[in-house]
Amino acid sequence: MKNKILQTQKKQPYRNSNDYLQSSTSEDLNRVAERYDVRITKAAIETIRGDVSSDPVALQYLPNPAELYQDHQDLDDPIGDEGNTAIPGIIHRYRDRVLLIAVRVCAVYCRFCFRKEKIGPSAQTLSNDELSNAIEYIRNDRNIWEVILTGGDPLIMSTKKLQSILTQLEDIDHVKIIRFHTRIPVADPDRITQELCDVLSAATKPIYIAVHSNHEQEFSDKAQKSIHALHKAGCVLLGQAVLLKNINDNASTLDRLFRKMVENRIRPYYLHHPDLTIGTSHFRLSVEEGQRIYNEMRRSLSGIATPRYMLDIPGGYGKIDIATPMIHKDEHCNFHRVDDLNGGTHSYPPQEPLADVQDKPSEIQNTDKNSVLENSMQLVHTDTHD
Repeated sequence: MKNKILQTQKKQPYRNSNDYLQSSTSEDLNRVAERYDVRITKAAIETIRGDVSSDPVALQYLPNPAELYQDHQDLDDPIGDEGNTAIPGIIHRYRDRVLLIAVRVCAVYCRFCFRKEKIGPSAQTLSNDELSNAIEYIRNDRNIWEVILTGGDPLIMSTKKLQSILTQLEDIDHVKIIRFHTRIPVADPDRITQELCDVLSAATKPIYIAVHSNHEQEFSDKAQKSIHALHKAGCVLLGQAVLLKNINDNASTLDRLFRKMVENRIRPYYLHHPDLTIGTSHFRLSVEEGQRIYNEMRRSLSGIATPRYMLDIPGGYGKIDIATPMIHKDEHCNFHRVDDLNGGTHSYPPQEPLADVQDKPSEIQNTDKNSVLENSMQLVHTDTHD
């Protein structure tokens, strides 16, 4: 049915997704819901303010007829999951870490999700045997240093099942780091219970939790309390966001988002350039636009609040930092040109000696190296205690 819907849409005479959106009807929305799963929590609804057609939270979760438009750049598997799937539940793209996908359901379904074709209630969740095989795969590869639980949203699993998975991973000596990727703290904060925090707190290995949020509006009072509970449980909190057209595609919005993360003890980690997922072209902007926004944003942000701007190369070739390079090798001279955050350009090393180092006092220049060393050693051994 999904393929039939897509084939039908290709025959429509719409030039782009905006044209398609203008033709919106309730029938169109039903067709979106037939093709892609739709789910939003009460907590997420409560953060929507004003007109849902322009609200930055509503646009992330509510179905949009533009999702039925397929752009010529769209890909079935935009980041190469299929080619890097070792066995069911394991995506092994990098030598020292794997993705463990135990579930393919979420508390909310983001309309821009790069796995939107593969998640939802109809998606296949790992059986007990498949989960055991996935853990065994990790156990048998001693190169695996980090296990990343993602999905779907791993924190949607029961606390009992999460505890079982954590216990098994902690029993594997070469696994040193366990990471969760989740929307739960902002989308369904009531799920962060004391029982769950006790399980995470009892872990003997470092637990990292990457919280996905794209707008400061998502940080409700409940969300902030849930994040504080995870921090109190000893989890290291990282922040991830996706650069999304009409949601956070300006420097001031991103500035407020990443400051809000840091204020809640979340270290901004990645700002993702949107993937080439089918039905998401209305969320995408060009790399050049993204670089301009990112450079403007980082002019005013502290280093601890500045994430890396990342592109996941289609085909499964990994992530790269695509922030505009700030240093360039001069092809004709033995130095680099360096751009500062205010638009200035400098040489590195400086081509003209700095005033405070160019004129060394003659007594320093002519000092015998051995006497300097002897004086230094005397200072080291001098007893300064009364």
